[in-house]
Amino acid sequence: MDPEPGEFLSMLTDEEAQALRAAGRLRRWDRGTAVMNEGDRGDWVLVLLDGRVKVSSHTSGGTEVVLAVRGPGGLLGDMSAIDGSPRSATVTALEPISGIVVRDFPAFLEAHGRIAVLLMKLVTGRLRDSDRKRVEYGAYDTTGRVATRLIELAERYGEKTNGGVRVALPLSQDELAGWTGASREAVSKALRTLRDRGLIETGRRRVVIHDLDGLRKRAR
Repeated sequence: MDPEPGEFLSMLTDEEAQALRAAGRLRRWDRGTAVMNEGDRGDWVLVLLDGRVKVSSHTSGGTEVVLAVRGPGGLLGDMSAIDGSPRSATVTALEPISGIVVRDFPAFLEAHGRIAVLLMKLVTGRLRDSDRKRVEYGAYDTTGRVATRLIELAERYGEKTNGGVRVALPLSQDELAGWTGASREAVSKALRTLRDRGLIETGRRRVVIHDLDGLRKRAR
């Protein structure tokens, strides 16, 4: 599967991607498997080749907060591998996944200076995205946040159909709630509101967006 635009692997040249593959080994995980666990220490990173994962953390009360969804080309575990601190989040396979496991990532970066610079750009992008989401939590209602996350999924994974844009949802409603900072009940109500307006149609782990422009307006 081709890497997603903007993800780590998509930023590398063919020669750099080959060097990365040569430095690691291929591994596969089943759906639902915890690939990395919050609090663990690890000196390895994972570069996704196929499938999607969720990156999440838990509050002191046990509530799961979904921080991100990563797809093909995504780099995971880089912060802990670089600074030696415990993993800051849990990475769970949302579907069967495969990827390249690279150990001693700092040594790889030292040998490939341009990739180290690209990683700095990638981390900067993540920080900007995190800041943007914090603004959303304060400025948008639950329906607006749900609409924003659906737009993000549509832009990254959507398939055009006669009825609009179909998104195979990798997330349950509980996980979508954790990604929008809302309760499951609030997310269910938001989806119902968007359906009643004719903007979306929902099914088991899928959404068809009938009016993407209308959804963007509602998100704002």
